[in-house]
Amino acid sequence: MSTLRVTNGRVLRPDHTLASADVLVDQETGTIREVGDISGGDTVVDAADGIVMPGLVNAHTHVAMTLMRGFAEDEPLEQWLNETVWPVEAALEPADVRAGARLGVAEMIRSGITAFSDMYFEVPEIAAVVERAGVRATLGHTAISVGKDSAAAHADMKHSLETARELDGAANGRVRTTVQPHNPATVDRDVLETHVPTAREEGFPLHYHTNETEDEVARVLEETGRRPIVYADELGMLEPGDTLAHCVHVNDNEIDLLAERGVTAIHNPAANMKIASGIAPVARLREAGVPVALGTDGPASNNDLDLFDEMCDAAMVAKIATRDAAALPAEAVLEMATVEGARALDIDSGRIEPGNNADLIVVDTSEPKFDPGHNPVTSLVYTANGADVRHTICDGQLLMHDRTLLTIDLERAQADAARQARRLFERAGVEDPGAELA
Repeated sequence: MSTLRVTNGRVLRPDHTLASADVLVDQETGTIREVGDISGGDTVVDAADGIVMPGLVNAHTHVAMTLMRGFAEDEPLEQWLNETVWPVEAALEPADVRAGARLGVAEMIRSGITAFSDMYFEVPEIAAVVERAGVRATLGHTAISVGKDSAAAHADMKHSLETARELDGAANGRVRTTVQPHNPATVDRDVLETHVPTAREEGFPLHYHTNETEDEVARVLEETGRRPIVYADELGMLEPGDTLAHCVHVNDNEIDLLAERGVTAIHNPAANMKIASGIAPVARLREAGVPVALGTDGPASNNDLDLFDEMCDAAMVAKIATRDAAALPAEAVLEMATVEGARALDIDSGRIEPGNNADLIVVDTSEPKFDPGHNPVTSLVYTANGADVRHTICDGQLLMHDRTLLTIDLERAQADAARQARRLFERAGVEDPGAELA
């Protein structure tokens, strides 16, 4: 049996207290074997001056959109999608998605994310990156009806189902899958009525956007006579295990419906702010019993994949929205980024306990900004960022040691992404804002 020991650090326990302890990992099973006063270990990772905490879970993103980072800026959502993003995505090729995903996964490992849930296209390319990089991911093909005739719209949803079947359990079980209608507002009703029951019969959860903007809600209400989440419920799209991204403009009835159905809302505060979608009522959602996890959204609408920044944003905007400094305390946000995200993805991560997945990170707290350290736990939310992550471990394997990636060639990933981005923009016939800097 091969073991890895994380030593000399302070371990974040499930009750949010810190304990000076070692963590012993069984690398064959990828699980935590012991937490406490431990010796030995085939591989030893030094966590001196650091906090050992669960790996972060990015519960909603579009990782390959790193290729469009910095391109679609300062636009409202409808314009951003219809006039800027979708015309470029129409020219995507598999090599683009692989390069964009590799760069994004490298960024996530370096910022302490060990699992993510992704919505995109050419999903086998993303799965291949996940397998090589050593992280966990919940993946799926995103189906959309906009711009398609009926046959093409149905074929797209069938492709989402086929992708879920083919990739579930890939990468030695580190890849799980979802079926992904893009949004109840962008997928035809007959497509949803035809294919959602199949997803249910085969046991696949759904992952989709909803209630992101006021215009979207108004459009669904006008077309269906129902608010989006009520409409989704009528179509069988709200069941335990489903994850709904954004949920910004939800009323009390929709919140109660989410709680009753056991559906998880995914909060994406930075993207919601950048595209001026609004502030999700996270405190109300949690008070009503709705599980809430945290996501970065895609790097074209954020513009990074740093969940530490997202934690701080989530806590701050909740305070502004409610005018209550205690509306969403740091401990609650930390749970959203760890244990709640793990539950949303149905993985045994998010807590450092024997038997759980060995998905761990070490946050270096030696910088002056962490001193004098009155409350190290709140410092993780209000002070830390992804650059403070020193080591990253997933499934018992060391993916980053002392800021050096071990499973991805970072320089090659950056060069490949830059090259594929230029080729993508050329094929799309769109001016690349970074071309003059290349």
